[in-house]
Amino acid sequence: MPSSSLPLCGKTVLITGASRRIGACTARLLHGEGARLALHYRQDRQGAETLAAELNALRPGSVLTYQVDLRDIPGLEALVKQVVADCGGLDALVNNASSFFPTAVGTITETDWDDLVGSNFKAPLFLSQAAAPYLRQRCGAIVNITDVHAERPLAGYPLYSAAKGALLTLTRALAQELGPEVRVNAVAPGAILWPDDGQFPTPERAAIVAHTLLKREGSPEDIARTVRFLLTDAPYVTGQVINVDGGRTAHL
Repeated sequence: MPSSSLPLCGKTVLITGASRRIGACTARLLHGEGARLALHYRQDRQGAETLAAELNALRPGSVLTYQVDLRDIPGLEALVKQVVADCGGLDALVNNASSFFPTAVGTITETDWDDLVGSNFKAPLFLSQAAAPYLRQRCGAIVNITDVHAERPLAGYPLYSAAKGALLTLTRALAQELGPEVRVNAVAPGAILWPDDGQFPTPERAAIVAHTLLKREGSPEDIARTVRFLLTDAPYVTGQVINVDGGRTAHL
C-alpha cells in the first residue's frame, strides 16, 4: 500500500514509555499505518534506539527518540516543544508509561506516591496540557492507557489503583475541556503482560486467567490495535474507556 494512503501518513504521534512491552508494540503498529513517531523513554536508551533503528530502516527519518523523566514537570513542556520543532507539529499523544508495584496500607511512603501518582496521573495531566495547543491545531487525539483496576481496585495495590482511577477521570475531564477539536479516550488492559519482577506467582496468574471470560491472556497487540482504532477509526468517540480484558470486568 502506498504510504500516502495509510491512515496515519503525515501524522506525528508521541508515545511515552515506548521502548518496550505495550509501548513498543503500539509504536510498531502505528508506524506501519504511516505515522511519524516520537518515542519517549526514561532509562531504556538501548531499547528505544534499537526500536527506532528498526523502524527507520523501513522508513528513513520517520522515528525520533527522546529521554525525559516524566516526573520532571518542566521537562514535559520542553519535550512537547522539541517534538513539535523536530516534526513540525503533533497529531496524537499516547500516555502509556507507567509504574506498577504493591503498596500495602500502613507502608505507603511519599516516594511511592511520587512514583505511582507521578507516572500514572501527574505526568499524563501535564503532558496533555502541554500538548493541547498543538493537538487543537490539528484536531488531534489523546489516548491514555489506564487499567481495569482503575474502576475495580486490585487488592494490595491501592495507590496504583487510585492513580489509574484518577487517569480515567482525567480522560473524561479532558474530553470535555479539549473538545470539540481534540478527542480524548482511554484503553484499559486486563491480563496482557505480567510484570517482569515476578509480582504475580504462577498460581495467581492462573486464577486471574480463570476469572477471564475468554480463559486466556491477551497480547500487547490487542492494546495496540485498540489504540489504532481510537486514533484512526473513531472520529465520533471521545471521553470513553475501552476495556481490553477478555471479559474479566464483566463479572469482577
